[in-house]
Amino acid sequence: MSDLSVEVVGIGNAIVDVLAQVDDAFLSSVGLVKGSMTLVDADQSARIYDRLPPAVEMSGGSAGNTIAGVASLGGRAAYIGKVKDDQLGQVYRHDMRAIGARFETAPGKDSAPTARSMILVTPDAQRTMATYLGACVELGPQDLDIAAIEEAAITYMEGYLFDPPDAQRAFYEAAKLAHAKGRQVSLTLSDSFCVHRHGGAFREFIDGHVDVLFANEAELLALTTEGDFDRALAALKGKVSVAAVTRSEKGSVVLKGDEVVTVDAAAVSKVVDTTGAGDLYAAGFLLGHVRGFAAADCGALGSLAAAEVISHLGPRPQTSLKALANRHLTHLPL
Repeated sequence: MSDLSVEVVGIGNAIVDVLAQVDDAFLSSVGLVKGSMTLVDADQSARIYDRLPPAVEMSGGSAGNTIAGVASLGGRAAYIGKVKDDQLGQVYRHDMRAIGARFETAPGKDSAPTARSMILVTPDAQRTMATYLGACVELGPQDLDIAAIEEAAITYMEGYLFDPPDAQRAFYEAAKLAHAKGRQVSLTLSDSFCVHRHGGAFREFIDGHVDVLFANEAELLALTTEGDFDRALAALKGKVSVAAVTRSEKGSVVLKGDEVVTVDAAAVSKVVDTTGAGDLYAAGFLLGHVRGFAAADCGALGSLAAAEVISHLGPRPQTSLKALANRHLTHLPL
């Protein structure tokens, strides 16, 4: 598949991240639950933003981070996400294209402002998010980059985008387009709150339209309604071709047919910010999968990418992941 002009195309919420380091008292003062992702409206977003200490703004969004990781690994990537034709939207478009990703989604002219997510990092490296989705909720089938989906070896979608009905229709249309060309479809569950909100719809979409599934342990339990990890993993058999489940410092578990592979977490000297860990794991895994690597090697590449991103503030790699992989995973032909 590596001869395709696009290897991975991501569909997700195009969000500009606002990262700030805060303490637990700040979270309580603005009414946020530590470790959660809370959707806020424009007024709530403005109130929290006004109280933030000095912050760093950078392009983010779950699938956007994954596509940035694929590009950093040397993969050929494209992105589909809705922004407004405003300052933040122009920044987002520039950032995606600057990393080498194709980004052709037409910006909204009269839409809500480009989305932003305040990512509040506490000293224990946990992140709490307050997200204003803005223009993201307007993405629909009309915004799909059909050529990229038909070209890509795999189309990757983020569960955070599953809320609006138009976005769900876009997911189904993208899956239809990809499968019609013999390509694969991947979904990340994104957050257990997404699964609790849309459990039935997620299960329906996964059963008939998803080839490669990403989840963390909590999301897997929510999806399968099982209380035990092993039973939850077993419940996925026959539902998808491949499932990759991350377990923080325990590494990850990959289910591929009847094969179950345990992958160690990559070493990191200090965890600074866990934002983007799952996104970058998916980046490494997807590129390995597209290039035909063994399940264990896909997981190892994902773990390495995740380790890089949690070693600094921000959800996207700050060093070349390809160079990193060439140093630490020398047997992989990147």
